[in-house]
Amino acid sequence: MKIRVNDIDVHYTLEGPADGPSVTMSHSLATDLSMWDPQAAALARRYRVLRYDTRGHGGTDAPAGAYSLPQLADDARGLLSALGIGRTHWVGLSMGGMIGQTLALSSPGVLQSLSLCDTSSRIPAEARPLWDERIATAETKGMEPHVEPTVARWFTPKFVESRADVVKRVREMIRRTNPRGYAGCCHAIRALDLTDRLSSITLPTLIIVGAHDVGTPVAASQAIHERIKGSELVILDSASHLSNLEQPDSFTHALEAFLGRVA
Repeated sequence: MKIRVNDIDVHYTLEGPADGPSVTMSHSLATDLSMWDPQAAALARRYRVLRYDTRGHGGTDAPAGAYSLPQLADDARGLLSALGIGRTHWVGLSMGGMIGQTLALSSPGVLQSLSLCDTSSRIPAEARPLWDERIATAETKGMEPHVEPTVARWFTPKFVESRADVVKRVREMIRRTNPRGYAGCCHAIRALDLTDRLSSITLPTLIIVGAHDVGTPVAASQAIHERIKGSELVILDSASHLSNLEQPDSFTHALEAFLGRVA
């Protein structure tokens, strides 16, 4: 399904009982809403699960130019409003977690809880040239040069070897990401600097991170955990960046237990 939000067509899916508590799931850079398939299938038994493709990704429009996190949060807020969803539990991984933090700081009234997964609250200045390089590669060579380096960051070597079926689907998600949309969202991530503001977040918050995540390491999740009072931190063994796909059962169990307590 598609709906017009902020002058773009946003692709989304809604699953689960119409009267169930609302859960909104926001994916990582260079994936799409199908990244959440294992969790959505479990949650939709009880919750009204909204998944959507972020600006520049999947079936959502990819306008040219740099995007910003406030703009991506505004897209999410506009989507919720257009669908008549007053409040929702937010589940975001990586970029989706950055959007969630931005939304929690700008519009906390639309959120009932916050699940921040394999994400960060700041991109250090020394890492910004790396993002410039990723943008330049996408703009000049497309997504193919990003496929294997991204897979190597997102999964442990053992998982890449043993679960070729899952890794193949992720490779295809990366390949079919619009280079324009990828670059636009890289600009948004590159500017991330929210750490010093996180203490103002009072929402019930769950933080999940893979023990072997090299992209947004455990230290980044610990920094968030230290600043959001009362937050819970879950570290998943034998998982890297896409911990929801590498350890789907443990990830889903942690998420369902948290939502069960706060929903």
